[in-house]
Amino acid sequence: MTHSSPGPAAAEDSAPVIVSTAGSFARSVLDERHPALIERVRRATPYPPGQQRSLDDLLEEITKGVIERLDDGEPGAERWQDEPYYGQGWADVPFLWAESFFYRKLLAALRHFTPGPWQGVDPFAPFKNAELASPKVDEELSALDRLPGLPTEERAQTLLLSSLWGNRADLGFQLSAGAEGLGDRVPGLVVDDSMRLWETLEPLKTLEAAAPGKVCLVADNAGPELLPDLVLADHLLATRRAASVVLHLKPYPYYVSDATTTDVLACLDRMTAASGHAAEIGERLRQAVSGGRLILRTHEFSCAPHPYERMPADLREDFASATLTVMKGDLNYRRLVGDRHWPATTPFAEATAYFPGPVAALRTLKSDVVTGLAPRTVERLDASGEVWRTSGTHALIQVKV
Repeated sequence: MTHSSPGPAAAEDSAPVIVSTAGSFARSVLDERHPALIERVRRATPYPPGQQRSLDDLLEEITKGVIERLDDGEPGAERWQDEPYYGQGWADVPFLWAESFFYRKLLAALRHFTPGPWQGVDPFAPFKNAELASPKVDEELSALDRLPGLPTEERAQTLLLSSLWGNRADLGFQLSAGAEGLGDRVPGLVVDDSMRLWETLEPLKTLEAAAPGKVCLVADNAGPELLPDLVLADHLLATRRAASVVLHLKPYPYYVSDATTTDVLACLDRMTAASGHAAEIGERLRQAVSGGRLILRTHEFSCAPHPYERMPADLREDFASATLTVMKGDLNYRRLVGDRHWPATTPFAEATAYFPGPVAALRTLKSDVVTGLAPRTVERLDASGEVWRTSGTHALIQVKV
């Protein structure tokens, strides 16, 4: 990996890269969330003394030291050798880079990539498994029985909103509230381009119409938040809005709960083991994987500490060939528009002008970066006194075609 070249002067001036300044949300992640995660991982799995000592060293480094390189013997260390931030304080470098490198160093400390008995063990699996096994998920899956009774358009919008909010507002809640009622009962969308999204994915209605194409769905979290993403993928395939769905996943554990291939398979097992409509959807999805209509894909760049503007050519070609690429979640949004202090009214299309095809963002706001808001919306939110950018209580659906 190489250091990104500076962006246009205008972007540098109006939207500086986010770093972990004192009192910022980013700083709280470095000072509080990362040390707490090390201890949480330590408690969840009985790692042997070597890994325990490495966790101690990592904790010491992130709280009192400077950024140190991966050991030369660490598998894949060469991909990080040209990064420019070594020797600097963790709070002094771009926040996106610091977060990404922390997770890479955590996996190195746990010997995740090192041949031996701990190779490939997901340190976050205990948390993911507990969430997926929770009774709340049973309620989610039972709620799917009500989907066939909804009008087609309402069903589509309900599934889109469920994928957007994840476990913030579960599917059962939305089916009870109705798609229109959601906005009244959950602090609503700050941008809603859902109509444009559905127009981009018009189902095949006549023989003369263009055949449906490929949709790339870039996944975010595993467990209860991945389930509605999979249900949405099934809907796109079943309604012929997509001929195929390419589900982009992380190639290895990342950011605690980011979805891997193992997590997808766990979700399919959870669905097919249920009853009613959930089992039907789960079986259809299994057949879609077997038949090549639901394609599970990983790419090394999915765990890179850089924005999508720097994506390699093969990933760019994949997105360029899609009718629509849907980016799920907060981290993907930060990488899509650039993890910068954009003025919130910066047009989404301007921040994503580089993207090689139509792109949509489904994101609950959990970090400082945001684009595409109307001036009056920003004024209202700023005047509310809420910490609306980072609380996860607001969301957006944005589309650039």
